[in-house]
Amino acid sequence: MADRRLQVFSTVARLLSFTKAADALHMTQPAVTFQIRQLEEHFNTRLFNRTHNRISLTVAGEMVRGYADQIMGLQIEMDDAVSELTGSAGGQLVLGASMTIGQYVVPTLLGQYRAQFPEVALRLFVSNTVGVIHMVEDSEIDLGIVEGPVANKNLEAEVCWEDELVVVTPVGHPLTQVESLKVTQVLDYPFIVREEGSGTREVIATYLSSQGVNFSDLNLTMEFGSPEAIKGAVTAGLGISIMSIATIEKERLLDRLAGVSLDPPIKRPFRIIYQRQKFRFRAIEAFVTFAKTYFLENADEQDPLRLIGLV
Repeated sequence: MADRRLQVFSTVARLLSFTKAADALHMTQPAVTFQIRQLEEHFNTRLFNRTHNRISLTVAGEMVRGYADQIMGLQIEMDDAVSELTGSAGGQLVLGASMTIGQYVVPTLLGQYRAQFPEVALRLFVSNTVGVIHMVEDSEIDLGIVEGPVANKNLEAEVCWEDELVVVTPVGHPLTQVESLKVTQVLDYPFIVREEGSGTREVIATYLSSQGVNFSDLNLTMEFGSPEAIKGAVTAGLGISIMSIATIEKERLLDRLAGVSLDPPIKRPFRIIYQRQKFRFRAIEAFVTFAKTYFLENADEQDPLRLIGLV
């Protein structure tokens, strides 16, 4: 409902880039430039300084940004208040999820959420943990679900589920015969790892340190940016890895991959993160409540297939 020009202006002012704003708004760059030009014509003054392919806010731009944030904040607060009064939910909810969660956990969650709240328009972006945290920090998404630690104290981070990471090997691998697998036994084999910025990689490094092992002690042979690529490499016999048990359930059912728990096991929490902004809290709280209830009802340590909808 808020003036579209103000929405575009606020995005450009936050990102200080017409190109990034166009991507975030799913608009063309000329369309973004046109909206800004219209707003500058309305106020009869420049809102951005444009020098050497960089932009910055003018004094007038800083003033407009303050009012624009208040206007859009009040609009969201108004929408929430009316929804609370009428008992309905609507609008758009933009989510982000780290790779493991976005590919193997969230789709079923969103399917059930949409069935209960069909009037809410959902959008999902999948990145690694660092990328999702940055999108929440930059207000590009409303909330994220990540598997890595969250250090930003300006973000709320609520635990919604506990995941286990297991050693992933081809079927019949020698490690599948070990009754109490220690991480030091993993060091003897070629190891395939996720890219830097991955929550999974950070959890592995932290676990290794707790066991007196350096990350560099791993026999690193390959690095990939997605769980699917790693699974393909392990299936091909190129090495072993450590991954979320949720990512390999289908391959275990098809007898293509094996997963072996470490002793002690690697556990990590999945967290829902969002900004501590009062005017957005009610809408986000509703989704957080739904998600936590979903995980509570579906997560069964004895049967992880239930969580991802395979049984």
